[in-house]
Amino acid sequence: MAVCIAVIAKENYPLYIRSVPTQNELKFHYTVHTSLDVVEEKISAVGKSIGDQRELYLGLLYPTEDYKMFRKLHNSFTDVMCNPFHNPGDPIQSKAFDGIVSGMMVQSS
Repeated sequence: MAVCIAVIAKENYPLYIRSVPTQNELKFHYTVHTSLDVVEEKISAVGKSIGDQRELYLGLLYPTEDYKMFRKLHNSFTDVMCNPFHNPGDPIQSKAFDGIVSGMMVQSS
């Protein structure tokens, strides 16, 4: 199960962030935004050095056994983006998407 789920726009800003337990929410928001900074640095370094193209690989971002969970999240995200009333680039405010994410989150006892 996940403790934090973030959806990132192609312009490298978060569209959706949800985390549990809530007492660590600030820590997870910080981690997401720090990760965005790392990606931004990797992208901006492309034009500076042609010899370091291998540096763009960020590594496997999720364990392969979590593929089914990722697939479920991706399908739900696709449904949100295909909604004619959703404006791409706006924060995700879908109850159905939120329900899928809630089902994936670790439930604290």
